[in-house]
Amino acid sequence: MTDTAITLRPACPADAADFVRLMGDHAVFSNLMQLPLPSEEHWRRQLDHVPGSLKLHIVALREGRVVGSAGLHPSDRLRRRHTAMLGISVAVAAQRQGVGRALMQALCDYADGWAQILRIELTVFTDNQRAIALYQAFGFRIEGTHRAYAIRDGVYADVLAMARLHPQPPQLAWPAA
Repeated sequence: MTDTAITLRPACPADAADFVRLMGDHAVFSNLMQLPLPSEEHWRRQLDHVPGSLKLHIVALREGRVVGSAGLHPSDRLRRRHTAMLGISVAVAAQRQGVGRALMQALCDYADGWAQILRIELTVFTDNQRAIALYQAFGFRIEGTHRAYAIRDGVYADVLAMARLHPQPPQLAWPAA
């Protein structure tokens, strides 16, 4: 375990090469809904911030190097605007060192305090026990299993649908009459 500080910041197009390295690692992308052999151009487009977008995409840095990323992707559907999908990835060499926890804390703080998100949703492969434990530590609950949800290494794999509701949803504070 290392004690080197973790720094978080918004992801940007200049991080594209780091995303190719992170998402190009079989041990990382095989646990995500990513495909192998990502290109820098693909990641530059993904990381190019669209003005007015409510999406939050952050990176975790250790010694100036991207060791993880996470994003909240709010729904653009009118009746689902209170929801967001969460995605997270951590470099193998940085796993079990607090990177995932730091990224999750930042996303949950943003969702709860600023983004008017009531419900955060995610899917996780059923055999990814460390990720499931992390999500549960942040209040996510298993809502069901999607059988044969995605192909991974030539085999159809199941995922858990998990969600977290805002622990203290904002209330309107009316002034006393």
